[in-house]
Amino acid sequence: MELDTLRDLYVVELKDLYSAEKQMVQALPKMIKATKHHELRAAFKTHLQQTVEHVKRLELICSELGATPRGKRCVGMAGLIEEGAELIARQPDDDVLDAGLIAAAQHIEHYEMAGYGTVRTYARQLGYESQAQLLQRTLDEEGETDHLLTDLAEARINLEAE
Repeated sequence: MELDTLRDLYVVELKDLYSAEKQMVQALPKMIKATKHHELRAAFKTHLQQTVEHVKRLELICSELGATPRGKRCVGMAGLIEEGAELIARQPDDDVLDAGLIAAAQHIEHYEMAGYGTVRTYARQLGYESQAQLLQRTLDEEGETDHLLTDLAEARINLEAE
């Protein structure tokens, strides 16, 4: 695909986010299985449901643009997921693992928030206001997940890992 216009870049970035979200749909069940803390497990389960919706939103937006969301692999997300998998493979103490999973998840959330903020801005610039609203909704959900993870870490999990 040519990258001659902001619209072209917008589509490429949407494809990258689609790949990232699809990878998360695969990774979150492993994180759910690995965590021992019931509140963290519940947060990951909720975020898995949200992530499935994020995928659907990206598919809708790409359809409106006459583009397929497939065809690009998000190597950034692949790297972040690999870091989480390495942590799980090390088999640390349960409380330490949960604290580490929160850290890995927050790296992912911040990566996604950067991407969604960018494409939301592109959508607005290009006059795709309904798409910008959908992207903002996803951005808000990613931020809420990040805040929830911070609250869990600070209130209990990091203390238990200490």
